[in-house]
Amino acid sequence: MPEVQRTTALGEMTQRFIEFVMMQAQQAAMFLGRIPNPQTGKPEVNLEIARMFIDQLEMIHEKTRGNLTTEEADILARVLADLQLAFVQSAGPAGSVEAAASTGSIEHSVEPEPAAAAAPEPAPAAPAPAEAPEAESKKKFTKSYGA
Repeated sequence: MPEVQRTTALGEMTQRFIEFVMMQAQQAAMFLGRIPNPQTGKPEVNLEIARMFIDQLEMIHEKTRGNLTTEEADILARVLADLQLAFVQSAGPAGSVEAAASTGSIEHSVEPEPAAAAAPEPAPAAPAPAEAPEAESKKKFTKSYGA
C-alpha cells in the first residue's frame, strides 16, 4: 500500500511542478508581449519584469539540477530556451547582446568588458595609496544610530 501512495504523491508533485513552471512562463510571455494582458486585452512589453521571471526559472533550473524527473527537466529546459529566445527577439537588434546576457545566454562574452574597463581605473589612484584608504576607512565606519 505505501508504494501506491508514494507513486501517487510523486505524480502529484510532478504535476504541481510543471504547473508552477508553466505559470512562471505564462507571466514572462505576457510581459514579452506574446500573450495579451488579461485586464486590458492588449499585449504589453515590460522587459525588466519579463527578465525577472526568466531569471527565476533559470534559478529553478540550476537549483533543481539532478533532482527532477526526465519529464520535468525537459519541460523546464524547453520553456526556458523558448523564453530566452523570445526575450532576445523582443529586445530588438540593438539590445540583443544585452538581452541575451541578462538571460544567461552569453554571459562569458559580456563579462570581460567591465573587467577591462575597471582595470585602468586603479592605476591613477596608485600614487597616493596612504591617503585614500584612511579617508575611505573613516567614511565607511562612521554611522550615527539614534540622535
